[in-house]
Amino acid sequence: MFGLTAGDLDMKISSHAEPDFETACSWWNDLPAVWTPVGWPDHLFRFNVFWNGMILAQPDVNRRTQAWNGLGVQVAFIPHFTPDVAANLYAYLRQDDGMVTQGWLDHDAPVLWSEWPKDGVLYRHQVFAHVPGGGAIASGDEPLFAWVRLILEDTCSALPLEDVSGFNVIIQAPHVSTRMSMRDNVIFMYGQMDYPRALAPDSDAYDGSSAFRLLEDGGKVRMGLPRGQNCRVVFNPPESDESKPYRQRQPWYRLHVGLDTLKGAHADLLIPMLPCDRDVFDRELALGFDAALAEADAFWGRTPHTAASVSVPETFIAGAFRHSVRLSRVISETDPATGYRCKLSGSFTYADLWTTPMAMDLTMMMDVLGWHDTVAGYLDVFKREQGTVKPPGSAYPMHPGYLSTPAAYKSVDWLSDNGAVLYTICEHALLSGDEAFASRFLDTVIHSCEWIRDARSITGHGGFEKILPPAVATDRGTEIQSVWAAGWNFKGLAAAVRLLRRLDHPRADEFSAEAASYKADFVKALRLKCAHMPSWTDEAGVSHVFVPTALHGDAKDESRHAFYLDAGPLFLVFSGLMDASDVLVQDALAWFRHGPQRKFCRHDSNCWQVPVLDHEISSCEPCYSWNVFISHQAADRCNFLEGMYSLFAGSLSRKTFVSCETRGGVTGNVFSAPLAVFLARLAVIDDQVEENALHLLRLMPSAWLRPGANSSFDNMPTEFGPVTLSTAVSSDGSRLDVSFDTAFRHAPAGVFLHVPPPASGADVFVNGAPARPAGGSGLVRL
Repeated sequence: MFGLTAGDLDMKISSHAEPDFETACSWWNDLPAVWTPVGWPDHLFRFNVFWNGMILAQPDVNRRTQAWNGLGVQVAFIPHFTPDVAANLYAYLRQDDGMVTQGWLDHDAPVLWSEWPKDGVLYRHQVFAHVPGGGAIASGDEPLFAWVRLILEDTCSALPLEDVSGFNVIIQAPHVSTRMSMRDNVIFMYGQMDYPRALAPDSDAYDGSSAFRLLEDGGKVRMGLPRGQNCRVVFNPPESDESKPYRQRQPWYRLHVGLDTLKGAHADLLIPMLPCDRDVFDRELALGFDAALAEADAFWGRTPHTAASVSVPETFIAGAFRHSVRLSRVISETDPATGYRCKLSGSFTYADLWTTPMAMDLTMMMDVLGWHDTVAGYLDVFKREQGTVKPPGSAYPMHPGYLSTPAAYKSVDWLSDNGAVLYTICEHALLSGDEAFASRFLDTVIHSCEWIRDARSITGHGGFEKILPPAVATDRGTEIQSVWAAGWNFKGLAAAVRLLRRLDHPRADEFSAEAASYKADFVKALRLKCAHMPSWTDEAGVSHVFVPTALHGDAKDESRHAFYLDAGPLFLVFSGLMDASDVLVQDALAWFRHGPQRKFCRHDSNCWQVPVLDHEISSCEPCYSWNVFISHQAADRCNFLEGMYSLFAGSLSRKTFVSCETRGGVTGNVFSAPLAVFLARLAVIDDQVEENALHLLRLMPSAWLRPGANSSFDNMPTEFGPVTLSTAVSSDGSRLDVSFDTAFRHAPAGVFLHVPPPASGADVFVNGAPARPAGGSGLVRL
């Protein structure tokens, strides 16, 4: 909450044209070389499908899964009419050359397709995950299967085609490594690709009369085909002839699944995550692709009554809402050893937990879209383990109130984690209205607030006193008195005060006074620090202060590092510690938009440059583009929308909607989707910009208000209760109809409808009644 009033929220219309999604796609190429998780919510394992259709079934991706080390498989596909193919010849297996495209089928269950054009045939496979019975996960290590349908999607009738077309199925050990850098994000470790156990088919030939199984030594099943498939299967063991040139060798197991070259011909392949007991495998195999998909559809089709739905004219944006939620649900786990359910940061890389960005997933997307029970389930582990981890700074003792990443999921502890978890707990209670949750977590909230109070009283640490002492703030590991850690902990404290006031708790005033003192002490310290910082001059001749990333302990390279943007002073507005209009905020924003380092910047290149804002998103990790909240508070419409659309177009795959960490780097996550989703929601339904007020259509994009356009935001949670809002623009653009309904638990002091500039000349009706802005302000009080 920013403490502004409705009168401060008039639109500021920039001189340049307002962007839309199509425009943003001209700024950013689609993400290359992505991998996308396909799995089952809360399962310990998940499959990852790479840009080339390769399926990685790697169970051992973190400390909790080392019991399954060496039991995975990597399955690549080479469409071809013959089994005699040298895989080394195909570039798309090693790098994204644009040959393979992907997308989702229109099913309740996530079914990912990949397509290859080859020799006049359009080959496709479809992949979805299934657990026997199609129910919710209990232990976490239930059998998990990938059903793969191999299809001849289309044929080019004018060409002479082979009688048989098919898929070469290449079977190897997992041998993928990943990095953050563009065009170097996926590395194949060829020395590790040999499958570690002998494989052999259970029959010499497949004619469809019985199932086909590929067995390991000992009889466990690595993969197979059900009976009744109209195909031919050829098995080839690894070649041992090392006299052949490397590019002609095939040192791997492979199947060739041959199909009559007819449009729609298909065969089904079943791949278990782990080598599977034959009786378990055969039960799943007998179920079949279609019946398994029906069970998966039934499971995924069940949505909570609290879930929101969104429809906007830009179909990719609407798709991002839907698919990002599904991806988030898959990037989670149940640990069989403890029974804990927990979010993960990534599906393959980062399959542990960075808690602070988790807060963005749960608050900005999952709770904002009404998946309240899901969020609550992931917060229990933090309540159980509160106070068990020492804060990551030498000045800090153990404290019973400190919230941190649970030890089993630890990646790098950031001091911001306490504030991020506190914020998530409190915001969940406010958005869900779940009184039982609030009661159950009340002590957790109080103890975390007490840790903040006590930590601020620590002295003798060398930094500014009354400010949280130096600690690890980011993955750099340096102990600094960072604005990032200070900001997140204030964000959590302020959310706790709102919740305690909502609950009429007797300690609400105490912690409100603590928050006020926290803010005043921080701002005073920052201004003192800035008084000794260098200045710089922009091209217009305006002098600016170089605003630091830390109050104490920062080395010279802290401000050259990309994290200066991602976890630095731009965060201060979202945190609530400073307003967008503050001169130091504007100086920091000017540096990233107009600073002298821009002349060295290479657009859409390596993420490890001196950071800048590029089309209003971070040149390193787009999910940390905190400048958008400066534009949001200032009602800087065009810069806000430029950032929002850049996030959708530049940090989500246009094929599978999976997010990136850095452009062209690590995918298999939902790092940036929550911020994009949250901004789209704030553009239309905003409960954050003004205390105890709700603002509607304040920054709604012109693309959603064009003649004939319709948008709807149904059952959207707010801190006041669910809101349903829809807009319809007449075909000639002369009339804007707004439908608005609420189920407020706590009515705001004011509800304000903003008539966006694209609709400024239209007649506006709210629930069928004329709505006239007061004094030409474009603002209607409802």
